[in-house]
Amino acid sequence: MQANPNSHQDIEKDAQASSEITKSNQAQTSAGSRRFFLSGATRRSFLGRAGLFSAASLASGFMGSSFSLKRKGDVVQAREPVGNSDRNNLREKAFQVRTTAAKVNHEIPIPPHPTNGDEAKYPNKIATDTRGLPHNQLGEVDLKAHQSLINALKSGDPNEYEKIVLGGKRKLVQPLTPLAISLSGVNTCQLAIPVPPTLDSAEQAAEFIEIAWQQLLQDIPFSEFRNNTNNPLILAAIQDLNKLSAFKGPKQNGKVTPELLFRGTAIYVDASGRTTYHTLPGVDVGPYVSQFLLRPVPAGTHSYAQLNRVPLPIPENSFQVNYDEWLLVQNGGESERKIKFDSTRRYFINGRDQSEIAHIPPPVYTNAAIILLAKPVDDDLLAGGVGSPYNPSNPYNKSKTQVGGSGTFGPGYSQSLIGWVAPHAIRAAYWQKYYVHRRLRAEAYGGLVHNNKVNKTDYPIHPEVFKSEILDRFFSKNKSYLLPQAFPEGAPFHSSYPGGASVAAGASVTILKALFDESYVIPNPVVPDPKDPTKLIPYQGLPLTVGGELNKLAANIGLGRDSAGIHWRTDAAASLALGEAIAIGILKDEKLTFREKFEGFAFTKFDGKKVTI
Repeated sequence: MQANPNSHQDIEKDAQASSEITKSNQAQTSAGSRRFFLSGATRRSFLGRAGLFSAASLASGFMGSSFSLKRKGDVVQAREPVGNSDRNNLREKAFQVRTTAAKVNHEIPIPPHPTNGDEAKYPNKIATDTRGLPHNQLGEVDLKAHQSLINALKSGDPNEYEKIVLGGKRKLVQPLTPLAISLSGVNTCQLAIPVPPTLDSAEQAAEFIEIAWQQLLQDIPFSEFRNNTNNPLILAAIQDLNKLSAFKGPKQNGKVTPELLFRGTAIYVDASGRTTYHTLPGVDVGPYVSQFLLRPVPAGTHSYAQLNRVPLPIPENSFQVNYDEWLLVQNGGESERKIKFDSTRRYFINGRDQSEIAHIPPPVYTNAAIILLAKPVDDDLLAGGVGSPYNPSNPYNKSKTQVGGSGTFGPGYSQSLIGWVAPHAIRAAYWQKYYVHRRLRAEAYGGLVHNNKVNKTDYPIHPEVFKSEILDRFFSKNKSYLLPQAFPEGAPFHSSYPGGASVAAGASVTILKALFDESYVIPNPVVPDPKDPTKLIPYQGLPLTVGGELNKLAANIGLGRDSAGIHWRTDAAASLALGEAIAIGILKDEKLTFREKFEGFAFTKFDGKKVTI
């Protein structure tokens, strides 16, 4: 879709008009009083004007101020409240800040957005996300239906989106939302993400094998993911992953270890297109599960334990392992089967639990803010919050007379920013999904693997997939080579890259690191009791910091989608960096608005670099 080349001229005209209106208003109010001349005017016109004046007074916060009316002859004079000139200055300052922020963001160039070339390379679109459109018996998309989607995306016309040919009752998830204009921070096309692996690459094969092992290990408690484990399935996974030539997950001395299995990473791309991989700071320290998904959530006079409804560890909770069910979902149909849940709620202990938390997530980032703010409970070390200090850059840390609050730098402010940043992050992710990459989902890749094995197709799958023992394990368990899915519906109907849940995680966690002291050591850390996961027990081990556990929170949610079989590692890793960039853009705009003496938001990025915004 082409941008309007004259749109910047319209913005400048609007800004000029606003400036002229501002000057006119200032001229009208500079005499120090407002006069309503009643001579020659009707009572109706006076009451109409009075009504408008009352509405304006309410909007300006005049109620309860020193505003009053004084009659002098046939003229009613309004006495100006104290500080009116400051009010005018504040209005002008607001205008200047908003225009400055807009100009600064407008100057950010649009980076290149290269793709991996797969959509053009394969005429049958086997490397493109086409779920929800009609497909043939092999799961290959109807090309006319695919073109109807491309036509809509190229047009940007809402009417064209109503012409997309769907294969079933399920609908696409918000292809128009990335075209919404963000009034804070940068807009969607101004941020780049790395080019994802190609369909036939060794890296794509490695990502498939990793998430396949996540399916097989999903009922093993994370407490067994330790370097001295004797669990045969964990050891088999480690051995298999270490054979791969292009696996990009966390390693120690070049090797995957049990304690590093399924831990979080971030991927960055620089202006030259160079891609770098990073293990998230602190994510490899201590338990797999973040403290912010375990500790009770203090909510005012209430407090609630984070006990989760979790799926049962039974074969019936593996979906799309039957080819007919798989094809039904690819075509936009809905499986009639439902998740069967355990009647006992418990703490998050394994990959199956993680999948469901990522499926229908609670307000985890708001909860994290509450846990950070609340003080520990003296008579119950496993209850209460962590009492984290604010970020050392918080201007109220040094004030002798003031504290932060809902307006700036306080409890309400931290929670409001989390709510504000999430939709901006989703817009950025969906723009990449629909308008750039359209990467196929893991469930669709599993279909290509299955068809190569069963129907003797020749799809370009890297040979390392067929050398892995994972396929034999799948067939032995499910009588197919399809990738098991944790959700009956499979993945949402938008493409895989990047991950929406992960980009929101990256943005929200960045906000929290910018507001709280990330170096603060969490007091009284906890883990689920291995003997009874409905209870928490004290954690004994290396210190856990706020920053590390927030990074771990983002990884737990993002990789929970991988554990469910609906995303790739690179989906989550690229999304965290993208979400971080969205949050930084909003923090830059926020910084312009403050009256406090403030040197900037200081925190550590997902790549380990310290920055001040």
